[in-house]
Amino acid sequence: MAKEEAFWRGDRKWHHSLASTFRRKTLHLAMSSNPANPSPLSHSLVLPTQPHEPVQIAAAPGVTDSQFRTAIESSLFKQWLTNLQSETGVLANGAASLKHVLIQGVDMFGNRLGFLKFKADIFDKETGEKVPGIVFARGPAVAVLVLLDSEDTTYAVLTEQVRVPIGRYILELPAGMLDDDNGDFVGTAVREVEEETSIQLNLNEMIDLTAFLDSSTGNRVFPSPGGCDEDLGIFMYRGRVDKEKIEQLQGKETGLRDRGELIKVRVIPYQKLWQSTADAKVLVAIALYEMAKKNGLLPPAK
Repeated sequence: MAKEEAFWRGDRKWHHSLASTFRRKTLHLAMSSNPANPSPLSHSLVLPTQPHEPVQIAAAPGVTDSQFRTAIESSLFKQWLTNLQSETGVLANGAASLKHVLIQGVDMFGNRLGFLKFKADIFDKETGEKVPGIVFARGPAVAVLVLLDSEDTTYAVLTEQVRVPIGRYILELPAGMLDDDNGDFVGTAVREVEEETSIQLNLNEMIDLTAFLDSSTGNRVFPSPGGCDEDLGIFMYRGRVDKEKIEQLQGKETGLRDRGELIKVRVIPYQKLWQSTADAKVLVAIALYEMAKKNGLLPPAK
């Protein structure tokens, strides 16, 4: 119970209820008389916001028993359920109901769950219509806008790497997923910068740009809420270096090779940054930084 409470955020009463539900229910594998065509794995879940409407969770063909268990017991899936029933959640006011979830894909990073793909059937009670609900769950991540002042020019430090989903190389902010459920956004941000650029930062020098957003946003950015649950914490670091350091960084090969990271560092004058890449993280970071600066929210430069 203590372990579950450590990573379930939100209303404590609801967490106790849902955690208890997970303990009481057990996975069920319906048996078929035809061994070549077994019935799918299934699980029934009762949510506090709809106690008389159990949610049926099933596994798509190809999803193993182990993968199914990992999926429904993961912090990714539990956090999605939490979001649904939060104050601004889809199920919060009783106008909609979750009927069915189909677990379609589970991608592991070693022993850790990396990505989760599922389809949720949520219905609007007034119209009876189903709300589009295909979900690619990958959880929280961080990105860092690194600005280096050298002589009379401010430079932004980016990474260049291949991104298979878009089929090409792209310039990006140093970024990465949170590796655990502890929510250490700042520590992850510092570590990702060091891994991807070899620049060592001090935790105390990081500025959380997303902290300047209104609290109703959750102080996070959702890059693609129509299909993905990823929420980003965007940080900034600003320091001063000599020209030699800028030259050393340009084109430097970095990244964790054992994770398939083939990264080159690119250093671009900040004034040209907004035109230099299609990476949404970069453009959001620029907007947050400029508006925070305009409104006098940034701490004095050291």
